[in-house]
Amino acid sequence: MTETKTAPAPLPKTSAPEHVHRMRLALDEAKKSVPTPTAFCVGCIITSSSGTILSSGYSRELEGNTHAEQCALTKLGSPEAAAPFLEGASIYTTMEPCSLRLSGYMPCVQRVLQTSIQNVYIGVQEPSDFVECEGTRLLRECGRQVWVVEAPGLAEECLEVARKGH
Repeated sequence: MTETKTAPAPLPKTSAPEHVHRMRLALDEAKKSVPTPTAFCVGCIITSSSGTILSSGYSRELEGNTHAEQCALTKLGSPEAAAPFLEGASIYTTMEPCSLRLSGYMPCVQRVLQTSIQNVYIGVQEPSDFVECEGTRLLRECGRQVWVVEAPGLAEECLEVARKGH
């Protein structure tokens, strides 16, 4: 008996103004990234259940080859210390959280899964420039909600900024 794999359901999309606004704030963070030919420039914000920005980050903001989500979460402290702030929180990232790090750092998907963040909004899925990313699949398999934020030109701008060092 052969096992057939079913394709995952397509990611839901949102163009709600509040989500577009927050993704544009994440994009502003991405634009702060120092370009490099071997990594993407990504931005991230984390919001409370009421929409207040709790933290932000961008690629290589903190020492080392740090990712945007890693920076934003690190600024909140340990997962235990951040837990009270993250109930009902959402994360907005210009690119799908990574599922594999060539640097040896913990993948951003695992960092998100260590928190109570249930809602993940992305600008684009990660292109296969460096690795085959399975971030959205892993998040969904662990019960997290993942949406693509859509607005005219937003996905293209997220990719353009992400690849500015390539």
